[in-house]
Amino acid sequence: MINRDTLKLTFILNLMMFLLPVDATTIEKTNSSEYIDSEEDSITIHLIETSDVHGCFFPYDFINGTPKSGTMARIVTYVSDLRKKTNGNVVLLDNGDILQGQPICYYYNYIKPEKTNIAASVINFMNYDAETVGNHDIETGHSVYDKWASEVKCPMLGANIIDNATGKPYFKPYTIINKNGIRIAVIGMLTPAIPNWLKERLWKGLHFDDIVKSATYWVKYVQDNEAPDLIVGLFHSGWEGGIQTSEYKEDEAKDVAQKVPGFDVILFGHDHTPHNSVVIGPTGKDVLCLDPANNAIRVAQADITYKKGDDGKYVIAAKSGKLVDVRPVTPDSAYTAYLKSGIDSTKNWVNHKIGIFKHSISTRDCFFGNSAFNDFIMNLQLKITGADITFNAPLSLDVTINKGDVTVADMFKLYKYENNLYVMRLSGEEIRKHLEMSYDLWCNTMKSPDDHLLQLQPSTRNDSQRMGFKNLLFNFDAAAGIDYVVDVTKPDGQKVKILKLSNGKPFHENEYYKVAINSYRGNGGGELLTKGAGIPKDSLEKRIIWESDKDQRYYLMKEIEREGVCDPQPNHNWKFVPEKWTIPAAKRDRQLLFNY
Repeated sequence: MINRDTLKLTFILNLMMFLLPVDATTIEKTNSSEYIDSEEDSITIHLIETSDVHGCFFPYDFINGTPKSGTMARIVTYVSDLRKKTNGNVVLLDNGDILQGQPICYYYNYIKPEKTNIAASVINFMNYDAETVGNHDIETGHSVYDKWASEVKCPMLGANIIDNATGKPYFKPYTIINKNGIRIAVIGMLTPAIPNWLKERLWKGLHFDDIVKSATYWVKYVQDNEAPDLIVGLFHSGWEGGIQTSEYKEDEAKDVAQKVPGFDVILFGHDHTPHNSVVIGPTGKDVLCLDPANNAIRVAQADITYKKGDDGKYVIAAKSGKLVDVRPVTPDSAYTAYLKSGIDSTKNWVNHKIGIFKHSISTRDCFFGNSAFNDFIMNLQLKITGADITFNAPLSLDVTINKGDVTVADMFKLYKYENNLYVMRLSGEEIRKHLEMSYDLWCNTMKSPDDHLLQLQPSTRNDSQRMGFKNLLFNFDAAAGIDYVVDVTKPDGQKVKILKLSNGKPFHENEYYKVAINSYRGNGGGELLTKGAGIPKDSLEKRIIWESDKDQRYYLMKEIEREGVCDPQPNHNWKFVPEKWTIPAAKRDRQLLFNY
């Protein structure tokens, strides 16, 4: 029973609350439709981040025609359950690179651009609170990502993506989210290394500021103008490393956590590497840093608990982070049913037959010498462009295109990204130096026959851009059109010896050649042309003498349709030497990578 004294005290407290003056600034800054005054002594806010989803929307792999683990369909279930359990105290955030990866993305980006982009439909169905832009989103070009951004119902963030015409952010720099009276500021950023990979026409009218510089400005702005209870960084930029020039750093999440005061949580991505750590910020405050990696296999979850103080204000009492594997979660049936027409249309498109392969080809062979897989791509590039020489790297560790009918789906195995095709004017010396850097990243300098042929690093097996290698495997360029050897006993920079052009003509380092190359590499991606060949970044565009109108995959597909029946074979134009060392070493490394 409640005694009379308790009732009296309750009445007095309620009367006092009623008579207290209202803070006009609080009302001004708060969306009244979202604000909920809380009487609870503690509140826990759950921040959920997806990043680098790369089209993994459904539990179906459109490339392989098989069930797919992870995916947004399972994340829907996880988030819905969490929302129910926590009375809606969930903030759902996506960190970009959502427009590229699976054929369903390509279908909506380029085949059926008049339809609402499937990526927008996914974000809207799941009721995201905010989203950032990734480099592969920018790669689709203005016509695609501008339309997508207009279709997404949540705020699109990009504080350091600057409109040259106005000098202001092209997208919203930040958003304020109210959850049970807790004001959460989310500041979005994109890696500024975009010019290193993408031609300016894809981001015309924009430039990309340094993340540390931009974060410093916007944190203070938010603190001065919004009075948030929590400041969250949502950065499509990796932990550390990556491309570093005098103009920008690719991966700056760690730098921001250590150097920029004010952040409570930093949710990042781009580097496809799971991460969960606490960093001591410049003022001594703990900064929780999380990265769920890629392909919607995990979500990053930050749990922030607030306690009400004696003054009635909420302060952070505890915060923790975890990476949640969603693969065991049941996919949401309502989600897949809602988007079924898009699934069915894409399946019909990817199952279209375009040609026949006489035998199977695999990326496994690419790492140990000539391979039918890589050489098939390069031979098509030479045929399409009429170039003298061409480069290409394996874009996947373990992909096979089986003999027999070849479909549109197989083209996404053959070539993973929506790069265009260039022909560039390069000297013989630049070609050799380009390859020198590639093989320095790729193979060891062997000191004995027992050494590894390849630069392996087992700790990177869960990194989908390294997958057991020390360095990024998509920077392992081989060449066609020239005959050469790679002497793995020689030091870095001295491994490659070019013998001749494959047509029998002599190769000269002081002569210029037409070189077919993908746009990622031609724009400076991987630094093989800049750091390797020694070509200044601002000179690369002048070297381009031809550029394809459409993406490279389109032309490869058309060439296969034209040939009808294809018989891919290795060119046998290069090899690792000395073979008495490299052949046994390759066999050992193949066993480590592929268990055979």
